Amino acid sequence: MSRPGKGPKADLGTEITASLVVFLVALPLCIGVAVASGVPAELGIISGVIGGLVVGAVRGSTLQVSGPAAGLAALVAETVGEHGVAMLGVIVLCSGILQIVLGLVRLGRMFQAISLAVVQGMLAGIGLPLMFSQAYPMADSKAPGTPIENMAGIPGLVADILTDRQAMIATLLGVVTIVLSFVWKKVPGPAKKIPAALVAVGIGIGVAALPGVDVKTLQVGNLLASVQVPGAEQFAGLADTAIITSILTFTVIASAESLFTAAAVDRMHSGPRTRYNTELIAQGAGNTVAGVLGALPITAVVARSSANVQAGAKTRLSRTLHGLWLLAFAMLLPQVLALIPISVLAGVLVHSGWKLFGPAEFPKMWRQDRGEFAVMTLTTLVIVATALLEGVLIGLAAGIVLAALRMSQTVIRQHVEDDTAKVVMAGNATFLRLPKVIEALEAAAASGKPRIRLDLTGVTHLDHACRSQIEEFTAQQRGSGLRVELLMPGPASAQATPDPTAQQTPVRPPPPTHTSTPTRTHTHTSTPTPTAAFAPSADLGPDGPDLGTGSSSGPGPGAEWFYLDTRPLPDDYAGAPRS
Repeated sequence: MSRPGKGPKADLGTEITASLVVFLVALPLCIGVAVASGVPAELGIISGVIGGLVVGAVRGSTLQVSGPAAGLAALVAETVGEHGVAMLGVIVLCSGILQIVLGLVRLGRMFQAISLAVVQGMLAGIGLPLMFSQAYPMADSKAPGTPIENMAGIPGLVADILTDRQAMIATLLGVVTIVLSFVWKKVPGPAKKIPAALVAVGIGIGVAALPGVDVKTLQVGNLLASVQVPGAEQFAGLADTAIITSILTFTVIASAESLFTAAAVDRMHSGPRTRYNTELIAQGAGNTVAGVLGALPITAVVARSSANVQAGAKTRLSRTLHGLWLLAFAMLLPQVLALIPISVLAGVLVHSGWKLFGPAEFPKMWRQDRGEFAVMTLTTLVIVATALLEGVLIGLAAGIVLAALRMSQTVIRQHVEDDTAKVVMAGNATFLRLPKVIEALEAAAASGKPRIRLDLTGVTHLDHACRSQIEEFTAQQRGSGLRVELLMPGPASAQATPDPTAQQTPVRPPPPTHTSTPTRTHTHTSTPTPTAAFAPSADLGPDGPDLGTGSSSGPGPGAEWFYLDTRPLPDDYAGAPRS
């Protein structure tokens, strides 16, 4: 794996062909996202150009490609409907400035703490809706809307294709594009170095030019005429609370999507890793420029980034050049773009969606870790049902809960010996295991024994909920007349909770007896067994505990000594319940 900041040597030919592939993927996405956002298609292309030339030139990420993203389309449409297209520029501009500030204060790296299952679930959650949404443009049709609606409408779409000759031709072009994308690398000879997408575009242009063929092609207007620089009237809108709320919302969502995507893209290649703070600054710079031009907000986009990686790109050159191709073709050669069938570009996107979805990853994750499989599947389903950010957040929450459950392994063992009900706990005692803790405590109280010993010295972590429950139980049982010994975790010299019902006659243990076998340690007293507890500071060796340490934290006046009972547990101890 390459070290961060030291990328592999660029192959100019590969970088150029990769940039052309990314351009072919980015072009329909830029137009589609703009249309879905309720703004002119040209604004989407402008944002794509900025994503390449501005964001792509900064050394934040090597292979990640930025531009207008479908994840923000619904939010943009809502904002435009409420405040107008002119106000969008101010919101995007201020969001970009905030992103730069967040990068400068180094908050970008916190997005590295993301589970692999969440990343793979995010990729699948993006890829699956992308395939279904692009199935409609492949047939020169319009997608119904949400991913669920798109999936439900597939049977009707198939019926329409079978009854419409032109739709069938367009669909066949898309299918040919998909097939070429899968098999073109297996073609012998130097021809396989030509990107499959370029071959498919060439075939599509040739078919579209045939007599009697009437498939839809790309239509791009004047980019310069679509630029809307915000004026004083728009900046005055910053006094509106709703505008401020929109700015904060755009900032959080755009930053999260970009950096979560960076984590996903880093797993696709072995090149230099993303510099998260630098990348956040780069995204902010891109959105600042996009805001000045009144264009769509920019985020990193998985579909374009994935296409860039799959095309063999190794440096930032390919992602920067793709912005140049967008600008050149849209401004200088719009008539060339008008020859490209939309169904061919949709086929390119369907192939990208399949690679993102990665169906083989699900059974692989099932075999490796079923808990992580559940997190991965949940993330995918929530993204499909709602949106990218919501799905990732819920996936992260599920991953945290899974980690907490696995870390909170508490061993609770119970047995009754003579007149004492004993509860021994070890491991991490957190609120997640509180029901088991309460069950063990209640069982000890219900044993009917006059004495209860709670040994928590083996607990490595005791959270506030469990500690409070145990202390409340101890106080209640002592209040009802039972004698309770409570050995709490902590430093070796820590005192256990004294029992106010204990007899107040100090009793010192006899000197340790040297034997060839481990010595059982007991409380030596002619009075009833003391219940005020003090945990000795020495190790329990074969000669018993050494109390001659002179520890200043010994028992105070009125306290009684006791030894930690290390006698072998009864035979049924090993079968005690574990939580």
